[in-house]
Amino acid sequence: MRSHGGIYRRYFKRPMDIALSLIALIVLSPVILIVAILVRLKLGSPVIFKQKRPGLHEKIFTMYKFRTMTDERDENGELLPDSMRLTKFGKFLRSTSLDELPELWNILKGDMSIVGPRPLLVEYLDYYTEEEKKRHTVRPGLTGLAQINGRNHLDWNSRLALDVKYANEVSFMTDIKIIMKTLIKAVKREGVAVVDQSSLKDLNVERGEMFDYQRVN
Repeated sequence: MRSHGGIYRRYFKRPMDIALSLIALIVLSPVILIVAILVRLKLGSPVIFKQKRPGLHEKIFTMYKFRTMTDERDENGELLPDSMRLTKFGKFLRSTSLDELPELWNILKGDMSIVGPRPLLVEYLDYYTEEEKKRHTVRPGLTGLAQINGRNHLDWNSRLALDVKYANEVSFMTDIKIIMKTLIKAVKREGVAVVDQSSLKDLNVERGEMFDYQRVN
């Protein structure tokens, strides 16, 4: 007999994503337009930042966000560090999660879900454990368990464990609770780490260093 969670995941989660993302795009269209104009005026063009991310079953898709950094470069033409290119306006966009509004289009298209593990970098794929790879058995989300439990302030092991926990326990009530807690945190601007406030290294860097240490020792 199929569980209630399994029925929701198979038959209702995707239709709910389509309905909620479409409603959000319509209701928030004035906000999206205003943010787009401000990004163009303050940070330049292109307004939308595009990046390849792994989605369901590790299929690569293009994720859309509002840009939050300038294209400032050093005397050699190299881009300055992220912390130097992230402006006050960019920090505001990140702290309010307004930079993630274009991801509603990813949800409508089917690349993402409202709730699920955040889509991380393609470079991380080789550094997950077999257990952690289960995070890709569901669509990546706009928000998820990790986002309501510390977000970037979590270490990688804790964050990925929450992703797997969600993938194993998808249910309608879990999604509703995560959505409600996300809205509360977005209003309070809690649990958000902009680039120059988080000590978290990239996963491939952190685990690459760990693998190198293990080989040496």
